[in-house]
Order: sequence, then structure tokens, then C-alpha cells
Amino acid sequence: VPEKKLKLVMADKDLYKACAVEVKRQIWQDNQALFGDEVSPLLKQYILEKENILFSNDISVLHNFFSLSPKTRRQGEVVQKLTQMIGKNVKLYDMVLQFLRTLFLRTRNVHYCTLRAELLMSLHDLEISEICTVDPCHKFTWCLDACIREKFVDNKRARELQGFLDGVKKGQEQVLGDLSMILCDPFAINTLALSTIRHLQDLVGQDTLPRESPDLLLLLRMLSLGQGAWDMIDSQVFKEPKMEVELITKFLPMLMSFVVDDQTFNVDQKLPSEEKGPIPYPSTIPEAFTKFLQENRIACEIGLYYILHITKQRNKNAFLRLLPALVETFSDLAFSDIFLHLLTGNLTLLGDEFALEEFCTSLFDGFFLTACSRKENVHRHVLRLLLHLHHKVAPAKLESLQKALEPTKQSGEAVKELYNQLTEKLELRKPSPAEVTETPSMELPLPTVPTPASR
Repeated sequence: VPEKKLKLVMADKDLYKACAVEVKRQIWQDNQALFGDEVSPLLKQYILEKENILFSNDISVLHNFFSLSPKTRRQGEVVQKLTQMIGKNVKLYDMVLQFLRTLFLRTRNVHYCTLRAELLMSLHDLEISEICTVDPCHKFTWCLDACIREKFVDNKRARELQGFLDGVKKGQEQVLGDLSMILCDPFAINTLALSTIRHLQDLVGQDTLPRESPDLLLLLRMLSLGQGAWDMIDSQVFKEPKMEVELITKFLPMLMSFVVDDQTFNVDQKLPSEEKGPIPYPSTIPEAFTKFLQENRIACEIGLYYILHITKQRNKNAFLRLLPALVETFSDLAFSDIFLHLLTGNLTLLGDEFALEEFCTSLFDGFFLTACSRKENVHRHVLRLLLHLHHKVAPAKLESLQKALEPTKQSGEAVKELYNQLTEKLELRKPSPAEVTETPSMELPLPTVPTPASR
């Protein structure tokens, strides 16, 4: 469309609205502010959708934030709309990436990193080579996407990913900024952290130290790059973060020793009891573990995933042992929405333990309630958990929790709404006097109904 006509279209709002997307692309590519106005509500919607999943009342270990496959996520409304708006236009694609970088810097919200990867892979699915061939992150993202789908980085793909990282040429270091953003996507971090825990368990079985495993070192390198994304883009210094030696020589062997503690304890439990006194589960945590979680970002991330892992295994002893280390962590990572979303899901597997005073005191008083008053999101996650498990908690404990979790004047609408839902559920559970007398009638034998065969 000739330039003159485009100006006429832009001057008439109704005409602009009625335009085909192909014409709008021509207008947008020379008018970043207008394009920004079109994209902005979509980005807001995207972030809101992610937060709704993290705070959903449906708590399950099987269906959580990370359950959807990458392909399914790319079919989402926002990604599809953005893909359509961009078409094959490299200039518009670059503008969207610039918006995402700017918003990530301004808010530190990692969901923008997810969108960066999803958008590229959506264009990849449509085989839009005009864009895929010019985005230097394309092959790396494609390979990582396959790992995210499998929730594991296997050896072959690890080598491929390493090749891309090692292949960043002098003078092109800026690519690291984009790669770090793709590795900062929570779905990538989740895959790298789960793979790290699996590797550590394998190393215990092989009597091998972390420093002797190149695959493990590569996972740490990528975790480190992802976790350093914000700092790198903010400082514009495009260098891979230096790996702290102690992470590999001290912290990871310490995690492996926890795995060994568990295995030893399990074997001890199976031995005939007449030969030994009862062996208690180790209850102290090495001071160094707590210190690592407070001071080292990568150690903290791996430590949190190890705690999720033992919770998923219903390992109550290990969970209670390590729980105190979560009160103070690097950048309060243990109170981040993604971790609390996963933790509440995994805790449903330990449902029966909620009847025990000691377990509830450690979990609620020792961990959750330490942050509820200063962090609205923690307040919301605790209420989500109780909405799901309140029937398992001892009545006296439930009463004190109800008091402790009462919203204040400063509390947001979401907290008040959840608290009201919980109060209603607890009211319904209180037996009315009429019900108490009717209970025996429930135990009457059911009348026998003849089956078709016996007629």
C-alpha cells in the first residue's frame, strides 16, 4: 500500500481498525509507538494468565504449572495473536523482542522470558524461515525445547547445547544476552534443575564426585547463565558468569550426602530389630547448607528442587530436616510463587501428616507464617493449601491457623476472597446437632437389588 494511503488509514480510527493485518504490518513497522499500543494489552494478558495458573485453587501433583507441553503452550491465544501480527516481518519481530527485554528489565518478571522462547518456537512451527534463520538463538531454543518436552537434558542434547554456547564468536557476545533470557524461562530452569537432581542421584550410585561429571557441569553452566540473565541484560556486560568452585566441591557433595543418609536410614529400617537399638533419622542440617542457600543463587535453586524432590517422594523425615533452611534464602526464592506452587502440590502427597501437631507446627509456624505478614503471595499460597487439605488438619491447629491467617486491612482482594472461601468450608464441616443423631441411619444395609442374571 502506498505511503500516502497508509497515512489516510492511520488518520481514520475506524478505517485503521477495519484494515487487514497485512496492511497494519506496513503501518506498524514504521510506527513503533502504535505497535506498542497494540501489543501491550496482549503482554498484560499473558502475564495474568501465568499468574492465574500459579494461584489456581486446583492443587495437584500431577497437573501443575509445568504440566503443559511446550507445543500446547504455544497454541495459547496471546502467542498465536502475536505470531499472526508479526507474520514474516523481521522488523516487527525485533520490536516485540525489544518490548520483552525492556519489560523483563523493568519488572524482573521471568514469564517474559517464557514468551520470548514460545514466540520463536511458534514461528518455528509455522516454518517462517525469514525470522528463524536470522534469530541467532533459533537452534539453541529448538534443542532446549525438546529437552523441556522430555523434562530432561540427555547426553546427546547436552553436547548440542554446549556446542551452541561454545560457538558464540568474538564480537557476537550480545547473543549471550538473548540465550540467557531463554535459559531464564522457568520451564528451562525447571528442566535443568530436575536434570541436576537426577544426575546427583546417579553419581551417588556410581561413587563419582560432581567435579568428575562433564554433563553435570554443563547443567550448572546453563543454570548459571539463566539465573544471571537479568544482571547481564541490565549491565550490558555479555560474559558468562563465573562458576563458584565451592558450589561443585562442597555444596553438591553435601546434597549427595543427604541422599546417602536417606539410603542408609532405609536400609537400617529393614534390618532385624533384635540386633540394634532404634537409629534416629539425622535431624541437624550442616550450617554450610543453610549458608549456601542464603548466599549462592544456583545452590539455592538446586537446594529448593532437592526439597521438592524429597517431598514428592513422601520423605517426611528429610523434608522436616531441611525445612528450617528455607526461612532465609537467596532473594527469598523459597517464597517465590513458582516454588510455593510446586511445594503446595507436592505436599498433597503428605496429606496424612497434616493430622500431626509436630508436622503442622514445623510447616506453618516454622516456615509459611514467618513470611505471611510481609508477603501477600505467601498468604495466598497457604490459604490455597488449607482450602485443599483443611479436612486433614487437627481441629485445634486449624482454629489457630484460621486466626493467624485472618486478612488485615492492607490485605488484597485475592487474600480476602480465599479466606472467605476457607471460612465457608470450615463452617460447613461443623456438624449440626440434628446431624449427630441421624448418623447411625447411614449404616443401614442397602436393600438388595436383583441383578439381571438372577431374574
